[in-house]
Amino acid sequence: MIVIDGVSDRPINGKTPLSSANKEVLDELAKRGINGIMDTIAPGIRPGSDTSHLALLGYDPYKYYTGRGPLEAAGAGIDVKPGDVAFRVNFGTVKGEGSVFDKVVVDRRAGRISDTEELVKAINENVKLEVEFILKRGSGHRGALVFRGENLSDKITDTDPKKIGEKVKRCVPLDKEAEFTAKIVNEFMEKAHEILENHPFNIERERRGELKANVLLLRGAGKVPHVPSFKDRYGMKLAVVAGTTLIKGVGRILGGDVIEHERITGGKDTDLNLKVKLALEALNSHDFVLLHIKATDEYGHDGDFEGKTKFIEKIDRALKPVLDLDFSNVCLILCGDHSTPVTIKEHTADPVPITIVYEGVRVDDVEEFNELTAYKGGLCRIRGMDVMNIVLDLIDKAKKFGA
Repeated sequence: MIVIDGVSDRPINGKTPLSSANKEVLDELAKRGINGIMDTIAPGIRPGSDTSHLALLGYDPYKYYTGRGPLEAAGAGIDVKPGDVAFRVNFGTVKGEGSVFDKVVVDRRAGRISDTEELVKAINENVKLEVEFILKRGSGHRGALVFRGENLSDKITDTDPKKIGEKVKRCVPLDKEAEFTAKIVNEFMEKAHEILENHPFNIERERRGELKANVLLLRGAGKVPHVPSFKDRYGMKLAVVAGTTLIKGVGRILGGDVIEHERITGGKDTDLNLKVKLALEALNSHDFVLLHIKATDEYGHDGDFEGKTKFIEKIDRALKPVLDLDFSNVCLILCGDHSTPVTIKEHTADPVPITIVYEGVRVDDVEEFNELTAYKGGLCRIRGMDVMNIVLDLIDKAKKFGA
């Protein structure tokens, strides 16, 4: 399964980046397969990359999605367990007097700090709470935080105000059962801030005229759900090749193997050729391989039509080895996870193109992989939750419904 993040768009003067790009490989796959358009969640529902990937892998996001925190935590390498409460974390900068909740956020990324290892270590070693916690750094200013213990709830508010110039928010319980968790979060916020404010690393940053990373801003709380593994659900061993923490987290939550490399960044500088190589190699040891490519989504958020078009062409060149697969033995799914139109600069619910290539599919007349022609294909219009059912039937792993 090759998922090109945010690749789908809305037309400008009748053209989209996908329809404008010179993409011989993607178009050849469309010619060899059966095509359609897909509502990853449902018509009119704007998908996140997290909820859309759960749906594409056959996990109902309305049942299994509890928030982005658990996926980010798993993606960061924390061995999350059912019942853990997890957050996304930003290292930020606050100024003012009094407690952390009296101080104003002046930068939500602490000057885009990247070397946070010493700070994470200090918090993990010196903060003591009534429950266990695990803090782990992510890429750049990001991190992930997990609380583990009895009577924890995810029915709480964020501490990140999400805007500069506003005070750090106190965590508030949304129901009575969450009062203990909110108390623990607020205690953690105060103790972590005290350590960060006075840490030699931050004192040195301030001396150099750089912003202190003196606060942890928490958001996206979610309780880690009980999720059946991909292996248990489908009898197949899953591998994920991705650079983004979020998609790696999806893979780990489902019990899959995440294949990582320092040149796979999840950004515009990622090594696409290496990504494709590792994904193809993974087919030798795994039954199902998810290859995720992120940067098309970034160009959509940037409103960069030309940049998105050129990156699609770069993806196309990198995917050339895929044409040599034995499609009597390998089933290929090629799709987007959501639309990120350059005119909107945000995810939209516009359906995305999908192509399935496998021996025995009813090849249709579609000759280009894009959102403007895919609807003419034999798959017609499907949902993301339909994909695994269709694939299991094609590869003869489906179970009969009824007598």
